[in-house]
Amino acid sequence: MSKNVRPYKDSNKNKKEQVEEMFDTISDNYDGLNRIISLGTDVSWRKKVVQLVAEQKPNHVLDIATGTGDLAIQFAEKVQAEKIVGLDLSEGMLSVARKKVKDTDIDTKIEFVKGDSEALPFDDNSFDAITVSFGIRNFENLEKGLSEILRVLKKGGLFVILETSVPTKFPFKQGYSIYAKGILPIIGKIFSKDKVAYSYLSESASVFPYGEALNNILRKTGFIEVNDKPQTFGVATIYTATK
Repeated sequence: MSKNVRPYKDSNKNKKEQVEEMFDTISDNYDGLNRIISLGTDVSWRKKVVQLVAEQKPNHVLDIATGTGDLAIQFAEKVQAEKIVGLDLSEGMLSVARKKVKDTDIDTKIEFVKGDSEALPFDDNSFDAITVSFGIRNFENLEKGLSEILRVLKKGGLFVILETSVPTKFPFKQGYSIYAKGILPIIGKIFSKDKVAYSYLSESASVFPYGEALNNILRKTGFIEVNDKPQTFGVATIYTATK
């Protein structure tokens, strides 16, 4: 189980409330900072997720922790689905997402919903494909969130996680450590309104279970056909599973 790292260590709010506050604060410049921090590689990772989902030919897709909606929008543009739903805890992030699709051709195909990943406002067996991109480590109770995802996923449906991970081989392991612990927080402090947000994102990534550890949690929750594919020397990993 992952260590319960929280954004604001001096706050009396629970992790869920702190994560919501943090993303509301950084929502305006979140997209640009992501491109800088990942050196643009997150774009190629998301393309792979879109391809995996497109191959399933789903009718209903749910993107959890959708943030500013980048992945959900790509689904609406490139996947032949009847309905795309993007869910997030942060109204600030969702407001950015809604502006992106307003008065576009995909406006009626995509819906952005404020909601809790650990208490999803959907019926059982509602979605053919569910994704979480760089958001699962922000769950307050990982297994509860995964159980909710399993509940609303249709039998035979696809679940895809894209999440940061830690390289295990030299010199990528050492280089990642220097970047994540030293450079990333500095970039966040310079460019972000929230001076602790990117320190939290770095710390939470370093302690979150990855690879076989996360695979085992998925299996324990009830998912089957669990696989992981490290990306870019292991700095991120794409996980797939089904029900």
